[in-house]
Amino acid sequence: MNAPLFKGVITALITPLRDGNVDEAAFAKLLERQIAAGVHGVVPMGTTGEGASMDLDEHKHVIELCVRLTAGRIAVIAGTGSPYTKEAIDLTRHAKTVGADGALIVTPYYIRPSQAGMAAHFEAVADAVQLPILLYNVPGRTGADLSNETVARLAAHANIVGIKDATGDMSRVSWMRANIDGQFDLISGDDPSYLGYHAHGGVGLISVASNVAPEAMVALHNAMTAGDYATARDWQDRLISLCKALFLDNSPAPTKYALAKLGLCNEEARLPLSPTSDAVKPFIDRAMAAAGVI
Repeated sequence: MNAPLFKGVITALITPLRDGNVDEAAFAKLLERQIAAGVHGVVPMGTTGEGASMDLDEHKHVIELCVRLTAGRIAVIAGTGSPYTKEAIDLTRHAKTVGADGALIVTPYYIRPSQAGMAAHFEAVADAVQLPILLYNVPGRTGADLSNETVARLAAHANIVGIKDATGDMSRVSWMRANIDGQFDLISGDDPSYLGYHAHGGVGLISVASNVAPEAMVALHNAMTAGDYATARDWQDRLISLCKALFLDNSPAPTKYALAKLGLCNEEARLPLSPTSDAVKPFIDRAMAAAGVI
């Protein structure tokens, strides 16, 4: 079996904003912090990057900015999903043009298509653009759950190389390992359950928490990769409160609050998201302290 194309800790980058616009200076600072911490890749314009709230020009600009600033040092997997197949093709084609290493494409949201419709959507994008694609299954946000059988069908496409599974269902990892031939990158999209996902055979995590605690998330991954699950559990115990606290309000608002507390950006979010409520900030503060961030 070939080595995974995408693996390790891949940060689902926030998009810092200032006065309604992308704060490029803060974005560059956040990205350099990620690279220095040893993360294996980043995802600009995913869910955590508020990609669904950006217009097309902003969306493309952030991906291009990320590729340029990263300069090949780590993988850039561009968030290019859309409920509209033509738009997903356009965004994915742009990501390839500017030099992204891959694309993360979410199941079409709001429309709630059938399994056949979702398969045809992903195949249309993969047929149109020669770029490695990660499927992104997050039914809690999209209202559509990509079934194991549909994933196995899509895994046969040469341009579809893996999945970001944000369901938190460990049994899916084992099923896919048993039923998908050849290399297919199994990547978690759920920070709290990553230890279990990796133990079941996953190879990486697209992480929200690594925005705030990148070194710790990398240490967790490295311990598991080395087979040192005792150390990995210690890191998990330190990080679990942070992983949970970052979803106590509409994500990524809690992550922006945490990063603002570290002096890395401000809390501004793009409507319809709002900044984190004062009621949950003490929980985030305590979780950051437990993780050793503050």
